[in-house]
Amino acid sequence: MPTITMSEERALPRQMRWGFGVCVVIAVAVVIRRVIALAHPAHSGPPQLLALDALFASHAALTLAHILPALVFVLVSPMAVFREPGTRPWLEKLFFPLGIGVGMTAYAMSIYSVGGWTERAAVVFFNSLFLLSMARAYLAWKRGDALMERRWMLRAIAILLGIATTRPVMGIFFATSRFTQLEPHQFFGIAFWIGFSINTLVVELWLRHTSSQSNRGRLDQPHAESTS
Repeated sequence: MPTITMSEERALPRQMRWGFGVCVVIAVAVVIRRVIALAHPAHSGPPQLLALDALFASHAALTLAHILPALVFVLVSPMAVFREPGTRPWLEKLFFPLGIGVGMTAYAMSIYSVGGWTERAAVVFFNSLFLLSMARAYLAWKRGDALMERRWMLRAIAILLGIATTRPVMGIFFATSRFTQLEPHQFFGIAFWIGFSINTLVVELWLRHTSSQSNRGRLDQPHAESTS
């Protein structure tokens, strides 16, 4: 079985650690805000936000079935990323069922997408990647391959946290709407594609970079031993 080293698999770059932490905080804040909005609907405020709150309230049970498991998934994700190999054996028993629940309800939530088919296509595409990553992580766990399990876990977590990255993108669209004249139904889909793409590409590029470094190290090691 491949050896997991601190430098290759656990020591995320500082920028990625900060980005990971910020995404977790945003995701938690989004869920809390949505739960409060469902429990205590606002009767005044920006018309665009009131319309969005009303849309989610129209399918409140499905919304809660999606965001509450997602909240728990996000909260346990740091343990999946930063734990020592072989520790917390209970984590997978919680991590994988939560991921399946989040993924399945995400498909259902796309029926009520604000951004129409553009947003729906983003949800279907990235949610399918998320579930594929979860399945690969699960298979790696079952065969005892901790290295591949963690890599696919990272991919899955990064994709799910893409929903947090979409929030600053949406904020930019909201802030500039007076100039662009774009409504939420016009830019929500674009924001989804941008936010999820950023997270997916950043983690994938980092994983490929560390993999190539590891391969070079393994090729150089026999040469170094032969010359010593």
